[in-house]
Amino acid sequence: PLMDLHVHLKGGLTLEEALTNARKYGFTYGIAYNCGLKMGFESDDSLRTFVQNYEKPAGTYLAMQAEGREWLDMFSPETIDLFDYVFTDSMTWTNKNGMRMRLWIPEETEIGDPQDFMDQLVENIEAILDSEPIDIYVNATYLPDAISANYDELWTPERMDRVIRALKRNKVAMEISARYKIPSEDFIKRAKAGGVKFTFGTNNAGADDLGRLEYCLDMIRNCDLNKEDVWVP
Repeated sequence: PLMDLHVHLKGGLTLEEALTNARKYGFTYGIAYNCGLKMGFESDDSLRTFVQNYEKPAGTYLAMQAEGREWLDMFSPETIDLFDYVFTDSMTWTNKNGMRMRLWIPEETEIGDPQDFMDQLVENIEAILDSEPIDIYVNATYLPDAISANYDELWTPERMDRVIRALKRNKVAMEISARYKIPSEDFIKRAKAGGVKFTFGTNNAGADDLGRLEYCLDMIRNCDLNKEDVWVP
């Protein structure tokens, strides 16, 4: 199933433009809204009102992107359940020095020793997957720009396996990201062998980068993914 479950109406992109792109390529879209501290909806009442008044276009899904680690304290289970599915990432967490980091913002990210950073990252990924009620882990295996060139070195087989085991035991799917071109082919093959399900996502920043899931399509071919490997809402 060619579903892009990570589409944002940002950067001037309208819903109709998004749907036009979906029809062009034969995709099903999941329209995602950011929910969390300083990232969009920040209260249960405002989010519930939005969802209850949302007119979902036929052939689409409504997704909650849970931001940060505070989101469970901000939204009730009843409100969360109004969405078709929920996803989060490990791009926001607090390190052992007490610094709340957003990994895509260099000035808010403290790396230090890359190996120690990776150990903390994997521990946080495991904690997220074990404790947060999500369906999909997105932006999977993302690394800050300062160390992203060392992706293959830092994502060791042992670290990959820890994430794969956490995904499997919590029945959480892993997104293949067209935007960041992650996880790596080796990681995907390893996760497939471990019984992990996959989704595909653009995570577009606006209208200009809503493409046709090029990296995802490459990984489908290269990793021999089939319908049994794909998670469907």
